Amino acid sequence: MIRDVIHATVDTPQEEVARLVARYDLLAVPVVDEERRLVGIVTHDDALDVVESEATEDIHKGMSIGQLEDGVSRVPLLSLYRKRVTWLVLLVFGNLLSGAGIAHFEETIAAQVALVFFLPLLIGSGGNAGAQAATLMVRGMATGDVGVRDWGKLLGRELLVAGSLGLTMALAVAPIGVMRGGEAVALVVAVSMISIVLFGSLLGMCLPFLLDRFGWDPATASAPLVTTLIDASGVLIYFSFATLILSSG
Repeated sequence: MIRDVIHATVDTPQEEVARLVARYDLLAVPVVDEERRLVGIVTHDDALDVVESEATEDIHKGMSIGQLEDGVSRVPLLSLYRKRVTWLVLLVFGNLLSGAGIAHFEETIAAQVALVFFLPLLIGSGGNAGAQAATLMVRGMATGDVGVRDWGKLLGRELLVAGSLGLTMALAVAPIGVMRGGEAVALVVAVSMISIVLFGSLLGMCLPFLLDRFGWDPATASAPLVTTLIDASGVLIYFSFATLILSSG
């Protein structure tokens, strides 16, 4: 008689039960109490419902939207407003940091107006790289593919990948920098691109682990949040390099 049967307890989270069904290709998982007495089963169909629900919730969190009680076409308008407004208002204030950073470097911008042309490109690239990294980590943590124990290994891999991405993008944009503002501006843009993409990718990778460490849902490390943080940081990185390089040139 087989005694070591794959099972779940009454306290097992539904997401973990769904993972058991997927991992072992089961049609059902028995549920037992503390005395290992059978109290019910979770079927394959039940597990699929859980997976769909959790995936939808993660997608909503990934775009800074609260969990909806019903489908988007049926949820009340006021509820839809409430689920979206909180994060949007918070991110508005976060974006003010970018404006403050730009104001701080007014003299640098006035001395080389061509710098403004590349600002959306740089912070957009950093935000995209960070959102990609955050999405990969959040999904990996949700499926159990990665955990806090893997942080060191993942950090090393992300450093290599992000550095390569930043270098590739810097080489692509440097010729435009030469045409728009000369070699000095091209150098500023190239160095800033590498730094911002590297910073954004590492932030996007680390933020889900940091949130998980403090007991928060890693999915809260949404693309809008990561992008807002990188926007403000990218402004400081870009114009700091511009001030340093152009003033010494």
